[in-house]
Amino acid sequence: MNKRILVLAGPSGSGKNSVMNKLIEQCPKFSRLVTATDRDPREGEQDGVDYYFVSREYFLDQLELGNIPEHQYRPERDMYYGIYAPGLTRQLEDSEYIVSQLQIIGAKYLKENFNAVTVFITPESFEILETRIRDRSDLSEEEVSLRLDLARHEMEVEGSWYDYQIINKQGKLDEAVDELVEILRAEGFDC
Repeated sequence: MNKRILVLAGPSGSGKNSVMNKLIEQCPKFSRLVTATDRDPREGEQDGVDYYFVSREYFLDQLELGNIPEHQYRPERDMYYGIYAPGLTRQLEDSEYIVSQLQIIGAKYLKENFNAVTVFITPESFEILETRIRDRSDLSEEEVSLRLDLARHEMEVEGSWYDYQIINKQGKLDEAVDELVEILRAEGFDC
């Protein structure tokens, strides 16, 4: 099976979204996987572009029908997120490559079912990660604490599962993206 899907993962504050956005800018053959959520859209977000924004009832119905083969419930936000299989099928028909930013559950699903290449993005140190998370002014102390606990688990337990690891050094985003492009080329992606 040809490799057409890239999964980027990493703790909150690792810069994975910045890496993904820069990759899409440099390699326009990639499109971002649109996943489903039952949360309300934020200002400027569009249905079918940023997420498939659905009701809780619809999300759970689709989950039961098997159209959401992978999902995560975020209790601190009381929200569901998951891969929406009909949307993934459409994207595979319309795009040469897909890049997704998922937790390990989604990464495992895409690796097992679509031969995805998986890359774990980390900062140089946990201290730098903590600073990045604390610098986000929209987070409560409770959410900062939850994110730090999750980040520690992801870095210490989950990170070694991924095919590759990239250190996204402070102020060196271009270097992280260049390393990612080298990995993709070695894996057969035309980027």
